Parts: sequence; structure tokens; C-alpha cells
Amino acid sequence: MWKRDEAVKPPNGQPFTPAAPTYPPVAGQDSQRPNGRDIANIGKSVVIKGELNGSEDLAVEGNVEGTIELRDNVLTVGVNGHVKAKVFAKSVIVLGTVTGDITASERVDIRDGGSVEGDVVSPRVAIAEGAHFRGSIDMQGGKRVLAGSRASAPERDKPSHSFGVTGEEHDRPMAAAATY
Repeated sequence: MWKRDEAVKPPNGQPFTPAAPTYPPVAGQDSQRPNGRDIANIGKSVVIKGELNGSEDLAVEGNVEGTIELRDNVLTVGVNGHVKAKVFAKSVIVLGTVTGDITASERVDIRDGGSVEGDVVSPRVAIAEGAHFRGSIDMQGGKRVLAGSRASAPERDKPSHSFGVTGEEHDRPMAAAATY
């Protein structure tokens, strides 16, 4: 009936077209169409240099260098994605590599295997175990104090907090998950 040596061929004779990439969902969102919106994709072989602006969610699997502005949308840097840019978005999910500053109005999520080298400005930041981060975190208007912080009492009462990671001891992946 089936021969293992023969490749499986589609019944209609049409060439196989792979499905669009899927990414682990952010809590409460569908991985294909968060909030019912379409996702634009930049494939693995695509290289973009310059300014990238958009009004829809964007998934990057290729290389982008320059500036990315998605002020009301989500940027997802896929496992194969490499971004060397200043990023401005509503939310940023990093599974690949980002080199440059990230400013997000809602959230920055650095997932397992993701890497960010640059400053992060966002009210909510999540860094998963196995993620790499080197830079500073500024949580605008947050009243949270980082656990183990050496800040004095007056500094803790400031409306905006900053967390910096520098030095060789912080060049390796973080050992535990953190959400601020």
C-alpha cells in the first residue's frame, strides 16, 4: 500500500506551500491573529536597511537594520530574526536577537533563547529563563522596586525606576525568569 521510499505528493499536484510561522502566544492572544489583526511577515532571506513604519503587527524572521516604528502594534522577532535597530512599538516579543534600544508602550517580553542588547523602556518587562539581556530597563511611572536593589529609601520612592546590567558577569544568559 505505502512505500517508504516514495515522497508524499499532494493529491492536486500543486506544489507544497508552507504555512506562515507561528509564535508562542502572549497571554490572552491568538498566535496567528492577536486581537483579530493581520500579521505582516519578513522572511528568513529578507534583509531590510532603513526606516520601517507600519500600522499592523509585524513578525521578523530575517534581518532588519535601522529603525522600526509600530507605535500601535506588536513586533515579534522570531527565532531566526536579527534586528539591529531602534524599536518603537506597543509590544515587543523577542525570540531571536535584538541589538538596539526598545521602547514599548505596553510590554517587552524576552522569551527563552531570545537576546536583547540595548536599553528597554516599557511599563512591563518579562525576561524568561534562558534569555540573554544586556542593557538597562526603565519602567516608566512604575512603583515597583527591583528585588535585591541597593537603592536608598528616597531613590525607591522615585516615580520611574531604572535597572542596569553591565560588566562581564552579566554577559551570560540569566539564570532565572523575571517579570518586573
